[in-house]
Amino acid sequence: MADGVQARARWNPLRGLYAWVMRNAEGRYAWATMAAIAFAESSFFPMPPDIVMIPMALKNRRRAFLLAGWCTLFSVAGGIVGYLIGSWLYDSVGEWLVRAYGMGGDIDSFRAAYQKYGALIVLQGLTPIPYKIVTIASGFAGMNLGLFIILSLITRTVRFMGVAALIYYFGEPVQLVIEKYLEWVMVGFLIVIVSGYFIARYVFH
Repeated sequence: MADGVQARARWNPLRGLYAWVMRNAEGRYAWATMAAIAFAESSFFPMPPDIVMIPMALKNRRRAFLLAGWCTLFSVAGGIVGYLIGSWLYDSVGEWLVRAYGMGGDIDSFRAAYQKYGALIVLQGLTPIPYKIVTIASGFAGMNLGLFIILSLITRTVRFMGVAALIYYFGEPVQLVIEKYLEWVMVGFLIVIVSGYFIARYVFH
């Protein structure tokens, strides 16, 4: 199966990238790379850590839940950084990030959203809404940091453990689908990411 992917990778850059990720899923820096992406995605990086976690878990399904826990730990750590950006640096870094992700500069909309939804905003970490928007908004609105961390741990754990469970119990069929329909899988993945930003704009406005 891997030979088939590598053969098709000669003429397909996307499959070439997939083959490269699979080859390096057990590489020396794989865990560190996944941790860095999970951390950065919670405050500024646009891509989720699934792009590394899924290939690593497919390579060795027995460690799927350990990978999910690793992602959760660094995602929440990065979320705290996002919270601090919203709390301490909103007028500079925070506002710039929010504008960069198409949320506009309507600061009052954040406060209104928290008045309406309260702690439920953090539970948006279970949805396609970018977690970085949730973390920055939480800090800006002055949400209790302890409560924010607890809710983030819950939502991020459910999020990543859910992916890990799918791979652990259905790993081979999942890999077959990904390798057979890689282009469509990536299109669907991008649609989920983009839809999250549109949903976020609806929630915060």
